[in-house]
Amino acid sequence: MIQSAIWFKTVTRDLGKFSLGSWFPGRPFLVLCRPFFFRTLQNCNHSSSQWFTWCAITDNRLISLGPGACVCWLEQRSFDSWASPHRFSHHIWSRVLMVWLTSPLSYATSPWRMGTAALSQSMMRSQPLKLVLTVRDVLRKERDLLSRTSAQIPPHFPPSPAQDPISVGPSTRDVDLLVLKVLEIQNCRQQIHQLQEELNWERQNYESIQGTLQQASTNGMDTGISEVTKLQNNIKQHEYNGQVIAKKRVQLLQDAVSSLESCQSRLISRIKAWRWEQHQATIGHPFDDNLSPMQTWCEQLLGVNGKLRQEVMLAGEPIPELQDRLGLLLQTLIQSSLVVDKQPPQVIKTQSKFSTTVRYLLGEKVAPGKPVLLKAQIITEAQARNLGQLGSVPSENVGELINNTAILEHNTSSKSTCATFRNMSIKKIKRADRKGSESVTEEKFALYFTTEISITGCDIPYRIQMISVPVVVIVHGSQDNNALATIIWDCAFSEPDRIPFVVPERVPWKQMCMTLNSKFMSEVGTQRCLDNYNQHFLAQKIFDKPDIAGDYSNMLVSWAQFSKEVLPGRPFTFWQWFDGVIELTKKHLKSYWSDGLIFGFIGKQHLHLILKDRPNGTFLLRFSDSEIGGITIAYVAPSENGGQKIQNIQPSTKRDLEIRSLGDRIRDIDFITHVYPDLPKNDVFRKYYTDNPLPSGTGYLAVSIQTRVGVESHCESPQRSDTPQDNCPFFAMDQGNTSATSPFFPVSPQQTFPSSIQPVPVPMPGIYTDPLPDPNRLFSGLDMSQGSSTEMELEHILNTFVERPGEDV
Repeated sequence: MIQSAIWFKTVTRDLGKFSLGSWFPGRPFLVLCRPFFFRTLQNCNHSSSQWFTWCAITDNRLISLGPGACVCWLEQRSFDSWASPHRFSHHIWSRVLMVWLTSPLSYATSPWRMGTAALSQSMMRSQPLKLVLTVRDVLRKERDLLSRTSAQIPPHFPPSPAQDPISVGPSTRDVDLLVLKVLEIQNCRQQIHQLQEELNWERQNYESIQGTLQQASTNGMDTGISEVTKLQNNIKQHEYNGQVIAKKRVQLLQDAVSSLESCQSRLISRIKAWRWEQHQATIGHPFDDNLSPMQTWCEQLLGVNGKLRQEVMLAGEPIPELQDRLGLLLQTLIQSSLVVDKQPPQVIKTQSKFSTTVRYLLGEKVAPGKPVLLKAQIITEAQARNLGQLGSVPSENVGELINNTAILEHNTSSKSTCATFRNMSIKKIKRADRKGSESVTEEKFALYFTTEISITGCDIPYRIQMISVPVVVIVHGSQDNNALATIIWDCAFSEPDRIPFVVPERVPWKQMCMTLNSKFMSEVGTQRCLDNYNQHFLAQKIFDKPDIAGDYSNMLVSWAQFSKEVLPGRPFTFWQWFDGVIELTKKHLKSYWSDGLIFGFIGKQHLHLILKDRPNGTFLLRFSDSEIGGITIAYVAPSENGGQKIQNIQPSTKRDLEIRSLGDRIRDIDFITHVYPDLPKNDVFRKYYTDNPLPSGTGYLAVSIQTRVGVESHCESPQRSDTPQDNCPFFAMDQGNTSATSPFFPVSPQQTFPSSIQPVPVPMPGIYTDPLPDPNRLFSGLDMSQGSSTEMELEHILNTFVERPGEDV
């Protein structure tokens, strides 16, 4: 029956729905007699319509026969053989069914219901077989509707093996079963009450008849003994029935409380899983921030708890065990319903504004009257550990928070109750004593939220508290990168039920690799992940093993290798270098990466291996391993002896790409023709080429910037010295038909001159370039300190490189 009920909820337009009223307003729920029967039978005959009308108005009484007993029995019968009304056995079974279904009619009390019951009994008794045949037709129609509806229901996918099944929270079916248990408990109470009324009536009659018999006995009369015996038997039977139902009620209460404990345990596990997923979202894991389902479950379980506490109180004898269990469940639910909906930034700079939002999932049940004020304070890692026991409050204030209070407000449109801390800031922070080489960017704090709240229907207020995810407090922007490394390590490698905020010191490379890939994809905003070649080079990089081509999966990476120790021969750590690549790709190379035009992370050995047999002019794009946030072009060039060699052009950084895009730089270099493996560059990069805008009556001549690698006329057979180094690109500035190389950016209304003039990068040995002016002559008489160059001096420099037209500009 329950499965059918769940199916029927999906087609309430066709099958109708019952509302449980004060239980769960607006929630479709199927009771014993489906309203679809009534709606369908209205089109059949008067008798069946009246019968199902009676069933609908007496549904609570029918449930007392046992949850779904009648419908289950009906659904299990095969009515296909009932087409012939002449079989004697069918008449017998139809009358049995009629008697069974009409027995609850005795519970009707109101005059209208009693009249409807009498009419229904009369019509069903006259044509019991017709009733059964009508039920058969309705069930056939019901099955047909279910078969057509099932095709529209999306399949249910089981949770992945990595996911704890308990974390999915209570299902709708679990809550429905719990509601059925409570309804049955209420029916038992009503039956006990009705039996008690009948018992009182029988006892009153017994006492009255007994007085009459005593008077008759005095007069020598001996009448009414049989009636007295009948009343005595009725009283004993009512007392026995009351005891049976009372025992059943106690058992149902115990079962219902156990079911409530199970449902609430799964709900709290789901809330914890939601917090964990929110924490993991920092490194790019998928996260659904929708709290509405959990809010609904919280409200439903709170309602069930209230109903059960009421039923326990209405029991004939108090049941302290159930009262204690329900009280503990209520306290746990109220205190577990506070969540940080919008976490604060996990790297917070002092004196900087930030915001955070706290949501209470039982907000609609908060007692009206005094507003609920939440207070926030910052706590250390040690203080967070001491909050394990409820009611403990941090004694020492380790930081000064500004704008650290907010009122819990209900939003009727979103049906959420939240407290938003706007313009919060940390004025000052007190550091703990650090151990060893630990830096300030490794110290973790948290925001601690607390308040006292009263719930409608509860006698006492409850103190609730919650802490945010770990945060790192910095005082200067230069600490941001190292602080972010602390957060990444904490998010990626902490356990769900850890002691705050413990993380392992070493983790397997396969976990680190998954974290780097997830962080890269989420920050860049791309669906293209790091492939096996990229991951292998990253392993070689962090372990400093460029010559090992083995499996790094189970090798352990330490926190120091990730963020504290500088890479061999470099002035930066692994995380600083990797984060620089993320920033460069996110701001300037997202489309190139997503289109598969950037090879990415690749070592020199692998680079020579894949390019050694390619024709001259074949190139690929790789991230520089010698600079933070650089991308370079590696290409196949002819060597002096007629062979081939691999050249690497000086990396382009974020600043370079802001001046000229990567696509235009590739277009400028004519001797690179095909992207690895063999794609013509103009075909794949054409959409990234840009055209210089023509001057529009400004009086200025058009100026363009172009990338040069050595001298273009020598690009067919470049010569190099014995010291192999990367080529150094520089720019050419075109004015009209005159072109000359320049170490400076063009001066025009569209371009901004740099604040400090830098000399021309010296060409690498073996790379031919155009003759450059003598720097001593070029800069003679100029004050080269920052900000000292005047427009006249800049004009003098430009005239040194460009032969200007005779007209003024």
